[in-house]
Amino acid sequence: MFTGIIETLGIINDIKKQDGNLHISVESSLLNELKIDQSVSHNGICLTVVAIENNLYTVTAIQETIDKTNLGNWNINDVVNLERAMKLGDRLDGHLVQGHVDQIGVCKSVEETNGSWFFTFEYDTSLHNITIEKGSITVNGVSLTVVNSKINEFSVAIIPYTYEHTNFKFFKIGTKVNLEFDVIGKYVSKLYSIK
Repeated sequence: MFTGIIETLGIINDIKKQDGNLHISVESSLLNELKIDQSVSHNGICLTVVAIENNLYTVTAIQETIDKTNLGNWNINDVVNLERAMKLGDRLDGHLVQGHVDQIGVCKSVEETNGSWFFTFEYDTSLHNITIEKGSITVNGVSLTVVNSKINEFSVAIIPYTYEHTNFKFFKIGTKVNLEFDVIGKYVSKLYSIK
């Protein structure tokens, strides 16, 4: 379980394919605090540390993860948002984030407005995910508040700190991002679909 408050950025150092899996090596300032079997959110994807060596750590993604996230588009030197799993009893500064990406979204517009940034994302509605005005959304692992909620798109406002300390600063029109919708909203949506 995560909070959506990004701790640091990581740099993809190597990507190796083995059968249907991808082994991804990451360079990060968190390295000395990590251990094997630890869960770390990478752009909102919960991945397990499987190796630590040569100033890098490695995580493995299975085909299911590759299919449902933007991980298959990662390249060497790409920058990813990192967050370690939350500790029980810590403050929940963001919202409850599972690290299970629901689907990919696409950046539709980027607008700078008086020192902050306004991003709009669109997504496929066939999976029945929903947003609500002022509700929570996770974009590439970042806990954010929804504004301008529509049937197939939503916007978020980014303060300068978040812009500088996450990979939002690299987003442009067409950038594919990982979306995790609010878990409470997913339960409500599921209940309504059963009726």
